[in-house]
Amino acid sequence: MNTKKLIPAASRALERRAPSPLSPLLHAASFETLDRAAQATAARFTQGISVHAQMSAWIDWAAHLAQSPGRQLELSIDAFSSAARLAHFGLHNLVSDKAARPFAPEPSDRRFDDDAWNSFPFLFFEQAFLAQRQWWRKATREVRGMRANNAARVSFLASKYLDSFSPSNLPWLNPVVIEQTRREAGANLLRGFEHFVEDFFDAATQSQNGESGYEIGKDVAATPGEVIYRNHLIELIQYQPTSETVAAEPILIVPAWIMKYYVLDLAAHHSLVRYLVERGFTVFMISWRNPIAEDRDVSLDDYRKLGVMEALDVVNAILPGRRVHGAGYCLGGTLLSIAAATMARDGDARFASVTLLASQTDFSEPGDLMLFVDAAQVAFLEDMMWDQGFLDTYQMSGVFMALRSNELFWARAIKEYLLGEREQATDLMAWSADQTRMPYRMHAQYLRGLFLENRLTAGRYAVEDDVIALKDISVPMFVVGTETDHISPWRSVYKVHLFTDNEMTFVLTNGGHNAGIVSEPGHPGRRYHLAVRAPNDRYIGADHWRERAKLLEGSWWPAWASWLERLSAPDRVAPPPMGAPEKGFVPLAPAPGSYVRQR
Repeated sequence: MNTKKLIPAASRALERRAPSPLSPLLHAASFETLDRAAQATAARFTQGISVHAQMSAWIDWAAHLAQSPGRQLELSIDAFSSAARLAHFGLHNLVSDKAARPFAPEPSDRRFDDDAWNSFPFLFFEQAFLAQRQWWRKATREVRGMRANNAARVSFLASKYLDSFSPSNLPWLNPVVIEQTRREAGANLLRGFEHFVEDFFDAATQSQNGESGYEIGKDVAATPGEVIYRNHLIELIQYQPTSETVAAEPILIVPAWIMKYYVLDLAAHHSLVRYLVERGFTVFMISWRNPIAEDRDVSLDDYRKLGVMEALDVVNAILPGRRVHGAGYCLGGTLLSIAAATMARDGDARFASVTLLASQTDFSEPGDLMLFVDAAQVAFLEDMMWDQGFLDTYQMSGVFMALRSNELFWARAIKEYLLGEREQATDLMAWSADQTRMPYRMHAQYLRGLFLENRLTAGRYAVEDDVIALKDISVPMFVVGTETDHISPWRSVYKVHLFTDNEMTFVLTNGGHNAGIVSEPGHPGRRYHLAVRAPNDRYIGADHWRERAKLLEGSWWPAWASWLERLSAPDRVAPPPMGAPEKGFVPLAPAPGSYVRQR
């Protein structure tokens, strides 16, 4: 028998590549590659969500609940009580509209705000839904013995599943949709269908900024300036001064690479960059390249070296001998803190201060994002990124949409597809839709090293083979947390107090991860808490800090600008030239440059 005919092509290829007999190491590597390819294929169908990670949480919950007769009895009694209260409410509303509602929505839940929900039977539909939601919230509480993270994950998934069947999302149970349809004789549904078809076919190709009416370089990212340096990973923008004199120390801003930088340079009336320039600061901004598959091996430390450190070198070439105010937003702040700690370890004193905007340094309490991250989920994402070379935009946006599905998905779907009303675009919405990819190696290192293993504050994060410590940062810090942040919860941001001993000004502002930072003076309803920690002060817990901190009305931007001015040299100087032509740093293109336009 000719055994060669029975050997698959892949096995024969391995025979040609390796000596006979095949080495066990090569066998193991091949089998692992097959496993990773299978995982990557599965990930394409689930958009990177690990089915195993989700199911293991449900199994953990169900197994422990099955062994807890006391909890089962408690839930049975609660179900009977809720049904009785709901029936009592329904019967009273048949004869009277004065019965008190037994179930109340959460303060942030706006689905039932319209007065139309106050009439029967729609009020009963609302109460029946809220009763179910309340019962499931109790049912998915942690059961003794199960993992706390699994309990939180099950609670989150149950909540999102129930939200899918909210009466507000069902056109035949939503009185607002019913009335609009009656008034327009169904024309709203026809418009909504047209909107749905447009969105369906344009999702992969439409230019979000162009169609939203916000053009990069004209309506957003429009503060005048020049790109004065470019490498494989960044363009460095230097902004044009608007005053005859400026503060001696410049500001280098390190934005997150998960989105385009211009969240800090939106429309003119609420551009943080423009505000700083008009206050007499010399501002430099890093604009990150949008990576492609060929960038798969770009590392997290490459972002530090090619991003923060090379940008700092260019700033120092333009302004030799000047110290620099470093400011980082979101992941950019995490990277800036790593760079600052490394510089402190190595005796590099070029930073005059460090500002962290909605940035985490400790990831032990990362908030709702942790519901999507455990060892199984990280491995699943790693295999998907290993296969395609990067984490794609739609694979990440789905996670953020799931965190706030009521506001980001269902509310929009009802308005545009059922009521037939296109949502009015804003510059912040246009920026949010302008997403970026992340290279495989960098994102895997970030997820595993920081998010999952929390190495930075555990004394296990090494840069160039030597561990760094945040407590080595001695320059003053200005740290901003936002009250309703789902990405960087403010209590997690506040934990930087535990790992530093320097002077720290901490600000807690109202708003979320983006809107709390884009908080220009004059914005209605803005307020913030502020307190200063002196070096070596005793630690105060986050909630006690909020009770003691001074509450101020308005935007926190002026407080930050005053803080920067206090840390700058007393004498103002003439604005620096654009770039440093004698050192090879010449203007390459007008701001915002080319990297921000990459798709």
